[in-house]
Amino acid sequence: MIDVHTHLLPGVDDGARTIEQSLEVLRRFAAEGVRCVVCTPHLAASEAHVMPPDRYRERHWRLGELAPEGLVIQRGWEIMLDRPGVDLTAPSLALGASHAVLVEFPRGTLPSGTTDELARLRRSGIVPVVAHPERYGRMTVALVREWRAVGAVMQTDTAYLLGGGERAALARELLGSGLIDILASDNHGDTRSLPAARTWLEEIGAVDQARLLTEINPGALLSDQILVPVPPVRIDEGTFGRLRQLVKRLTPLGSPSIPERP
Repeated sequence: MIDVHTHLLPGVDDGARTIEQSLEVLRRFAAEGVRCVVCTPHLAASEAHVMPPDRYRERHWRLGELAPEGLVIQRGWEIMLDRPGVDLTAPSLALGASHAVLVEFPRGTLPSGTTDELARLRRSGIVPVVAHPERYGRMTVALVREWRAVGAVMQTDTAYLLGGGERAALARELLGSGLIDILASDNHGDTRSLPAARTWLEEIGAVDQARLLTEINPGALLSDQILVPVPPVRIDEGTFGRLRQLVKRLTPLGSPSIPERP
């Protein structure tokens, strides 16, 4: 499995605070079958032009040196689109050595012109990967279709997919509509897990989708290959029952959680 969205670079944002905390998560990931993790600290688009290309390079190198054997650490950012029209084509802003850039919108109500901004980014030569579309206020399935139509990739957070409430319901609706391209943990040094979502998908019979969402498409993204469409996942009462059982099994270790931030 490949996790393209994490906040495990220690001491740089609201994610893992220390390298020990980062390594604890990475050891768990490795034991669960994750083979590549991209560290994506928060960055505002309005500040991208002054970001030194080698910022945090030493921390990345150190984390990679100490990571469990067989687990590759790659660099990236999660870029808040706080201002339209910003040039995000610098290679240092991409996920790994790809042309993909992880972007997000403000947590509240979406600003106007989001589809136009994603289209502009795609025309500039990068592949915008929208982090957690299920999280945004007044989000709709129709808008996700618009974003995908202009070339954006959709990345859903596993904790929302396995959680409760309106955002979780939207995440599962997107999954059921075949509109999610990639799953990622968005781990902040906590219990959020990519393997947990893959386990749930496999348990409900969506084995092919599980592999596409957690392995094939993330790998294709990082190597600038075409992503494979993910077939819709059928979600019914039996599916929800298996989901509840999975979350219950996770509870002794601390079920996935999503700390709120502004």
